[in-house]
Amino acid sequence: MPIPSGAPAAAPRVPEAIHRRRWWILAVLMFSLLIVVLDNSILNVAVKTIASPAPTGIGATQSELEWAINSYTLVFAGLLFTAGLLGDRIGRKKVLLAGILVFGLGSALAAFSASPGELITWRALMGFGAAFVMPATLAVLVNVFERDEQPKAIGIWAGSVGLGIAIGPITGGLLLEHFWWGSIFLVNVPVVVIALIAMAVLVPDSRDPKPGKVDPLGVALSIVGLVLLVYGIIRGGELADFTDATVLLAIAGGLLVLAGFVWHEKRSSHPAIDITYFRKPAFSAAVAAIALVFFALMGVTFFSAFYLQSVRGYTALESGLLIVPLAAAQMIFAPRARLVVDRFGARAVCTVGMLLVAAGLASFALFDAGTPVWVMCLVFFVQGTGMAHIMPPVTVAVMQALPREKAGSGSAINNTFRQVGGALGIAVLGSVLSTVYRGDIEGHLGAVPAGARDVAGESIEATLGVAEKLGPVAGKPLAAAANDAFISAMHVTALGSAAVALIGAVVVGLFLPGRPPATTEAPEEARPPAEQLSR
Repeated sequence: MPIPSGAPAAAPRVPEAIHRRRWWILAVLMFSLLIVVLDNSILNVAVKTIASPAPTGIGATQSELEWAINSYTLVFAGLLFTAGLLGDRIGRKKVLLAGILVFGLGSALAAFSASPGELITWRALMGFGAAFVMPATLAVLVNVFERDEQPKAIGIWAGSVGLGIAIGPITGGLLLEHFWWGSIFLVNVPVVVIALIAMAVLVPDSRDPKPGKVDPLGVALSIVGLVLLVYGIIRGGELADFTDATVLLAIAGGLLVLAGFVWHEKRSSHPAIDITYFRKPAFSAAVAAIALVFFALMGVTFFSAFYLQSVRGYTALESGLLIVPLAAAQMIFAPRARLVVDRFGARAVCTVGMLLVAAGLASFALFDAGTPVWVMCLVFFVQGTGMAHIMPPVTVAVMQALPREKAGSGSAINNTFRQVGGALGIAVLGSVLSTVYRGDIEGHLGAVPAGARDVAGESIEATLGVAEKLGPVAGKPLAAAANDAFISAMHVTALGSAAVALIGAVVVGLFLPGRPPATTEAPEEARPPAEQLSR
């Protein structure tokens, strides 16, 4: 029935007082997200320094460096389900504040780690805190913006990832040039303090009036399964033998536990993840795209730090500056991705984005010790452009496929697949890199004492360290062989990464909608508010 002339307009979902300050709230949410992203991007340029012997670093091996990253991402991914549900249940502002506080505490402790084991432990604590930050920022965003503004806000939110990628390496490089390696974590503490104050003043609280229960068994199964699986992959890379019994048992055990997790979730009355979400093709394709693109990209990000610093000889700061084109492309294009999607549809935009990422990754297979800097910058810019046209559309697809009151769990699913994909990318591609490198370098270790050969063959940093001790006569040929072996291993790994990105292009090309997905919610004016939203 037509609305009579002069009838009052439907009341908006978001209270006016909150609607007026929505862009300030978004700025605070971006600042909170920036802390998490900045920390990981800082770590990427610091891996060479941390791998150095004391007092420069703490002598971490390549596998320990991988675990310093994976301990964070696995705890993060394992707790995201619970974090999202708790945010929906007790209030997203509360879990956001608690998560930032724990993240700051973990950062302070990580800064003063005396061993790789301590660093891995405190990174896990940081992951625990970050698990409560990431889903809460996106869930709050969805609840302070009306639906028609959400794509724009999510694009800006995604662009802040690019800002973190840009600021992190540069900040890390400056800190490593003037302070000890722990300063890359200690810098988080004052940022955390500012974020806590800003969130307390500006961010409103929101929650689901009919929240689900926490699923501790599901969370435990997901954590155990992922840890076993990734440990097996990393162990295979360390041994250069994926047929070893310990490797096979860990991988098989991880897959079995994860299968049990899926079985449990299907039958639970309060699952950590509602399996029925995945019956929607657009939703499933979106989360698969997130996992695949971060699987491909994070593995390359990990080894590119060693390529730039160990092979090319750039400092941490110079390496950070070289990554700026990737971040700049995300900052430029991510907030505008919605305009391209409106014109061409999510399927076409994300497919082209995936192809650009694949092309950028494949380009690493052409890099050598003398590749011009402008070529590297161009490749990073292409990768960033591709990412900027993937992340906003798929995030919108995930968040708008679910009711607004389930924003916390929707955000948790989005970020879980992102983090799990990244963690597995580092583990799988890191193991491929390690295996190929070890196979290539073993024939050049004849001049190395027998007791040191195993260590010397584990990574390029270990080989270069041994080469330096051998002196210029015996050490120079070994260093040259290490560079050649690493570049060869990098080529193989880059092609593997590009293949994964191409699989992602096929997935989004087949299953994402040709135009922005239609709303699954009832019209805003046709139903009462589903959530409590307060200052």
